[in-house]
Amino acid sequence: MAIMSIADAYKSAIREEMRRDPSVYCIGEDEDIPGGMGGAFTVTKGLGDEFGANVRVALESGGFAFKGTENIGDDRVINTPISEILISGVCVGSAMAGMRPVADLQYGDFLFCMMDQLVNQAAKMCYMSDGKVHVPMVMRAPCGATNRGAQHAQSLESYFIHVPGLKVICPSTPYDAKGMMKQAIRDENPVLVFEHKLLYGGKRKEAGQLSATGEVPEEDYTIPFGQAAIRREGKDITIVANMLMWYKAMQAAEELEKENISCEIIDPRTLVPFDYDTVTKSLKKTGKLMIVHEDTYTGGWGAQLASWVAENAITLLDAPVVRVATPDTPIPFCPTLESYVIPSQQRIAEAARKLAKL
Repeated sequence: MAIMSIADAYKSAIREEMRRDPSVYCIGEDEDIPGGMGGAFTVTKGLGDEFGANVRVALESGGFAFKGTENIGDDRVINTPISEILISGVCVGSAMAGMRPVADLQYGDFLFCMMDQLVNQAAKMCYMSDGKVHVPMVMRAPCGATNRGAQHAQSLESYFIHVPGLKVICPSTPYDAKGMMKQAIRDENPVLVFEHKLLYGGKRKEAGQLSATGEVPEEDYTIPFGQAAIRREGKDITIVANMLMWYKAMQAAEELEKENISCEIIDPRTLVPFDYDTVTKSLKKTGKLMIVHEDTYTGGWGAQLASWVAENAITLLDAPVVRVATPDTPIPFCPTLESYVIPSQQRIAEAARKLAKL
């Protein structure tokens, strides 16, 4: 076992997969240029020392500087211009041709710049080709509010769980980060990896950053998608929360335990496919469901879970489903206002107290 941050766990997974499979490569802005960060959050820093750094994808003569499969052992850390539409286009095309790109977006918000390639091309290609064409690509998307304003702070998971053909995962521990990233790279079709900026624990420090370090096996392992993790056993209330929010839910649960309110905390880990079975088993014990996410209240992934429970497990509930989420407003730039709108330990605990009384 090794003690790693989430950022280092992602890096370890990508490095091991690049060693194992010569078709795996990294692409993005500032991937590993001299003096650079290694992406916005240090995840790819140092990979170029082993796999060939400083290759610039250039829009010259209608082509780019990737050398192709005859030189596959080198230049697999590709720095690009600031153009997400370029990154996604290269990823889709090279994945269809047999490569396995791992794209690093500086901020998940920039997924909107590549919606056509991602939603209309990558997600649908396997279906439209009757399973003959696969698009094994990974999009790493940092998300969450970190005092950067409305265009660099969104939680976008819910936009993409609606798209058939995309898998959507949200690792939140170093163990999960490594195992699920390996699983994503080996998947035959596109996977979106949402990574909360306050959980990286890398060299780039953030206000409010958690020290999310943990033990990570040194041997090869993967974590199958669609398996939730029970982070805390409980008997009174089931709380389903992902990424940063389950950490806050854990803090709230410890506070509530002193008041004889026992909360079971479930981290879904993957939103597509979703592990409804684990939630159902928990509700058989507790009879009460609370969903916590950083995304906005209307149309968040919690709405889908609440709807599924209403249709398939309503008889298990002793009270209405409660959701704790961000109000339907852009994320404020002002740190005080940002802290006000994002779900907090206090808001989660207060909502649980009210639910416990029902």
